[in-house]
Amino acid sequence: MIDLYTWQTPNGEKPILMLEECGLDYDLHMVDISTGAQKAPDFLAINPNGKIPAIVDRDNGQRVFESGAILIYLAEKAGRFLPASGPERAETFGWVFFQVGNTGPMLGQWHHFNAFADEKIPYAIERYRKESLRVLGVLNDRLKERDYLAGDYSIADIINFGWARSGVSGLKDEGAGDLGALKAWIERVGSRPAVKTALEKLDAAKRAAKPVAP
Repeated sequence: MIDLYTWQTPNGEKPILMLEECGLDYDLHMVDISTGAQKAPDFLAINPNGKIPAIVDRDNGQRVFESGAILIYLAEKAGRFLPASGPERAETFGWVFFQVGNTGPMLGQWHHFNAFADEKIPYAIERYRKESLRVLGVLNDRLKERDYLAGDYSIADIINFGWARSGVSGLKDEGAGDLGALKAWIERVGSRPAVKTALEKLDAAKRAAKPVAP
């Protein structure tokens, strides 16, 4: 049994997608990052960085934090969505860490400076807008002649899905709407039954955690 600590964000979606795809048993614990719950001592004992997501594997007591590490851990536990060896494994890791180092950070910074920063800094907004479009373009180019990023459907697709979906939506009027191969891949991944179930469960859990005032 896995205890999953997360919230409804592109990063927070990744492990629940993987858990549903692998058919692993888990309990979902919502960590409301809008209230600072990720900085509470109990959660910091699981992830000292104070960020979601994180998991605890009750089978062995192992904690795992950072989304890339979580997906690799779950893939190895389930024996799915990560080639055991060879070029396909290396390619999968390449696209996993492409997301960790590029898509998430760039889109996250663009969203912050564009929507939430107290001071509007045109240089920062433009820098992260351009870089966000560039990394989305890298994904689009990769997907022009293949269905998935690293051969068969894998953790490379699972980890990139949420940020790519968010980026294409948020930057659709800035050029991301023209990324046809990426949009088709988002639809392809999003139509998977496990992905649909995971997103529905996460949405329902957030609504239960933050009920709308009458």
